Amino acid sequence: MTTATIPTAHGPDTDLSEPRPRRRARRQQARRLRLRDESSARLAELDQIACMLDDAADLVRTGWLQHRWFAYIDDTGQIRTVNAFDAKRMAGHPVVEACLVGAIVQAGGGLSQLRKQVVQRAIDLTWHTLFRTPSELVHRTPAPLVRTRHVQDLTRWNDHPGRTSHDAEALLRRSATAARYEAAQLQPDRLR
Repeated sequence: MTTATIPTAHGPDTDLSEPRPRRRARRQQARRLRLRDESSARLAELDQIACMLDDAADLVRTGWLQHRWFAYIDDTGQIRTVNAFDAKRMAGHPVVEACLVGAIVQAGGGLSQLRKQVVQRAIDLTWHTLFRTPSELVHRTPAPLVRTRHVQDLTRWNDHPGRTSHDAEALLRRSATAARYEAAQLQPDRLR
């Protein structure tokens, strides 16, 4: 009699006592991992927004404007002001003063970064901090027309005759605190 050996599909390191997870378990695991990745990305974004808003508050504290977005030093050493429509004139020059929205844009990297998601969300969070209660949800991606109106609302608030640089700085600090609070609500312990 001869003995036959039957080859196995499993290598020597395969543990046959542990069954392969079922499809439902794999989907649940994939969902948990996706949620964890999304949460980590959101936490990183909120941290970046909070830092950006603190930087904007620092800029407003040192130089704040009304009725214009930025003040810069031109090639002759003169301080010039620009609004959103002619701001390209200041390209390559240091910004020395900014309004509320201009400070957020400048802290986010300047005009070239205006359309970046993190800058847009910092503006959204600032608007939400000013005009909504903390319990109301921040809409992550409002329609472009809604976002434009938010910028207009913030600009009108900044340009109000009784407004001060302290008011603008305090709003930016409160917005940074709101970003940190939202991040605390997303901590990994809450996702398990």
